[in-house]
Amino acid sequence: MHRSGTTMAWNVFKFCTALRGLGSIMILLVLGVVGVIYYAVVLTNYGLALSQGGFDSITALTILILFHLLVTGMLLRSYFSVVFTDPGVVPLNWRPSTDEERGESDPLNSLEFVGLQIDSSNPRIRFCRKCNQPKPSRCHHCSVCGRCVLKMDHHCVWVVNCVGALNYKYFFLFLFYTFLETTLVTLVLMPHFIAFFSDEEMPGTPGTLATTFLAFVLNLAFALSVMGFLIMHISLVAGNTTTIEVYEKKTSTKWRYDLGRKKNFEQVFGMNKRYWFIPGYTEEDLR
Repeated sequence: MHRSGTTMAWNVFKFCTALRGLGSIMILLVLGVVGVIYYAVVLTNYGLALSQGGFDSITALTILILFHLLVTGMLLRSYFSVVFTDPGVVPLNWRPSTDEERGESDPLNSLEFVGLQIDSSNPRIRFCRKCNQPKPSRCHHCSVCGRCVLKMDHHCVWVVNCVGALNYKYFFLFLFYTFLETTLVTLVLMPHFIAFFSDEEMPGTPGTLATTFLAFVLNLAFALSVMGFLIMHISLVAGNTTTIEVYEKKTSTKWRYDLGRKKNFEQVFGMNKRYWFIPGYTEEDLR
């Protein structure tokens, strides 16, 4: 049975509306997962080990310092930077001065931009039929956000926001520090996980033991899955492309936005390498 294009478009719109409605639920879910991990690592296991003295307390202190630096200092900071940073909106009344798609240097005729009388069939102008506005190159319309986003990569349900030109660095760092944090927690909880299957008696209540088991499984799963996404986005940054543009890049002999690996990374992370792994930009980068 075939469905009409109108019906399918309506169903997709309902799906996009549902994604938009997730909103704070996904943020609470992320904070809930972090809370479970924090309880298992800090309150249940290594926080108690600080009072034991000797080498165990030094090891526990080192783990707790690294854990807090990664989670509160970098991971959550990167996460909320992605959530609350606008990914990049097309400026109101934006008009191209040259033909960006063809690379021609001759200015476009100003008569092509009189009010809303823009000819969307003009091949020299990229036009968004949903926003009823012209749009720059590498700009795409997000059906969930209901607007065009500059250098859009994708709409991420986990951050309840689009990932675009202005918050891509924060998204990348969120992946990076999530991978480091989940790998750290997997390693430090592994001895406790292995102890579950041994005959020795384990200290703690059934609730704390179950939380430790759950935290290990969650972090192992996230570490493996995030590692794949991180490797993919490293290759995207190196080639100055986005998830949306991957197919377009494969069909072209030479990717016109590739500036070389160094400049590609600088375009995302800024000119000052000391701030590449910090969720923020210097004043020089914002100019």
